[in-house]
Amino acid sequence: MTMTIHTTGHGFGPIETILPHRGTMLLLDRVSDCTDETLTAYASVRADAWYADADGAMPAWIGIELMAQAIAAHVGLLAMRAGGRARPGVLLGSRRYEAHIPAFARGAQLRIEAKELLRGDDGQGHGAYECAIHHDSVCCAEAVIKVYQPADFQSFIEGSFGS
Repeated sequence: MTMTIHTTGHGFGPIETILPHRGTMLLLDRVSDCTDETLTAYASVRADAWYADADGAMPAWIGIELMAQAIAAHVGLLAMRAGGRARPGVLLGSRRYEAHIPAFARGAQLRIEAKELLRGDDGQGHGAYECAIHHDSVCCAEAVIKVYQPADFQSFIEGSFGS
């Protein structure tokens, strides 16, 4: 059964209460919709941001981070609904990130959609999401993103750098 967490767009609170990202690394502006399997978020392309090119645009390769933050927001909201908080996770990768444009235009309001395809039953938080970025009604980028939430994030990170 799919259950909508919220559908009106502004009842989720500030994005900082959902995502751990701060400062210039917080790319999402807000979450508008979230169900058990999907999330819709928005991001604005800012001409004064660290990623901006000479025209104030966001290079399309930044889109994979927008998708990762939308996934993190989905996981975070589901954990909050269950009375907890999300464990830190990592982006494992994507077989193919397909950008249909070279950059997201200065001032564009981007809609990022994430749909959960797979949630592991192994207690380790393996998952996969089908993601897309739209500007107006045009799909600008899409990918299937694989993610992982280790049971012990600190040990996972230390083990990754210790090998």
